[in-house]
Amino acid sequence: MFFVGALNVLAAMAWWALWLIDARWNTFGFAPPPVHAGWMHAFAMQYQVLPPFIFGFLLTVFPRWMSLKELSRRHYLPVGAGLLSGQLAFLTGLAGFPTLIHAGVIATLIGWSTALAILLHLLWQDRGRTWHGVSCVLALTLGLAGLVLFAFYLYSGDARLLLASIKIGSFGLLLPIYVTVAHRMFPFFAGNLCVGYVAWRPLWFLAAFWVLTLAHLMLELLHAYAWLWLADLPFAALCSLWLWRTWPRRAAPALLQVLFVGYAWLPLALLLYTAQSIGLLVGGHFVLGRAPAHALFIGFFGSVLVAMVTRVTQGHSGRALELGGVAAFAFVLIQLTAALRVIAEVVPDGPFWQALAAAGWLIAFLPWVVRSAWIYLTPRADGRPG
Repeated sequence: MFFVGALNVLAAMAWWALWLIDARWNTFGFAPPPVHAGWMHAFAMQYQVLPPFIFGFLLTVFPRWMSLKELSRRHYLPVGAGLLSGQLAFLTGLAGFPTLIHAGVIATLIGWSTALAILLHLLWQDRGRTWHGVSCVLALTLGLAGLVLFAFYLYSGDARLLLASIKIGSFGLLLPIYVTVAHRMFPFFAGNLCVGYVAWRPLWFLAAFWVLTLAHLMLELLHAYAWLWLADLPFAALCSLWLWRTWPRRAAPALLQVLFVGYAWLPLALLLYTAQSIGLLVGGHFVLGRAPAHALFIGFFGSVLVAMVTRVTQGHSGRALELGGVAAFAFVLIQLTAALRVIAEVVPDGPFWQALAAAGWLIAFLPWVVRSAWIYLTPRADGRPG
């Protein structure tokens, strides 16, 4: 599953980088895709690039969280096949083959539904009440709803369905998954590596988080952008509190530090959403454009993706729990890329800086993906099965 995700990271962003370069300089003379390119970029990144990592992780840890029997290859293969074939067909369809776009979404739906059914079955078998599992399944169910809305958009052409799908993908799917996993795993990782570390992960935090993320989502769906600050200001305070309470106070390995540095982009993104909302309320201007969204997408999602996947890959391949030069390069460059993409919204010639940021993403991820793919395709370093 992580191998599928690694391929998707490069494939989707390679298409988007080439599209941005062509849009700015007319380099390749691309024909317009059957549907708006920016919308397709948002859909692919949220529903096809990150989900293989998410499902690969959750299909592994759900049985461990719930003290159940581990899943087998037959559980993983249909999910991975659906998600990989879905993105490949989708991206090929953007070259001028609308039928393949539809086929890609259907394949993604099949892979997604299969994984969700497996996770629901595990949740049903859970003798206790693993609230982190409940939270993840709720987010994935909202994600399935977003996928269905996108499929209906392809058949109806109603842009309202597509916009709702994109907004659900951000604040109904990805953000809840990321925050839930961080809430459970970051203190666990820190406790294993830092002597005297005291974990802080109260369940009331998850409840408050869900209230605020759904409040933000509903305000976006109602296009009440001038009032987002009502949700986002306390949202930023909540996430800042968690970060302050959980950040290791003593010296910590780089592999642990990058998790919390990546998480720091979340309250920053929420503060940007807050500033934009207040600016719209007071002055009537949408001044920051997509800057808050990309602080969230590249800064938070991208940074934590590198940090978390590196941590899991090292551990599950029998390697030392070290960040390593390749992952460090990817993480540092993603920080610069996120900052560049945020700045691109407020400087002259935004398309130039957007294309540069897309190229930065590719440069950051290429060596990391190559190294990760090599690990996934070779036996474990410690000789254990896998």
